[in-house]
Amino acid sequence: QVQVVESGGGLVQAGGSLKLSCAASVRPFSMYAMGWFRQAPGKERDFVAAISGSGGSTYNAESVKGRFTISRDNAKGTVYLQMNSLKPEDTAVYYCAAGPSFTTNYAPYHHWGQGTQVTVSS
Repeated sequence: QVQVVESGGGLVQAGGSLKLSCAASVRPFSMYAMGWFRQAPGKERDFVAAISGSGGSTYNAESVKGRFTISRDNAKGTVYLQMNSLKPEDTAVYYCAAGPSFTTNYAPYHHWGQGTQVTVSS
């Protein structure tokens, strides 16, 4: 059974940084696009960032451009989300997902983690 496990969430002050990690057991890992999504209380799940299987293509949501960076280590089967200059509005549960297509749409991502909470205090 495929496992997707996020880690690295926590409480941070506005302006601070966090780095999320996501280990996925999908194989071959390099054939899967990986995405980060987030969901704040009472809101829909929103796209944050995506990276192609090779890591050669990335895309960030407008709200996080210049602040968040997605990367991956295919040898380790892990994707990362470096989050800098965090704002209170970044507070949400962050989900990692794996799928066959490099896309901002959550539907093609077949495998999801349980999420990790990120809370940014003002």
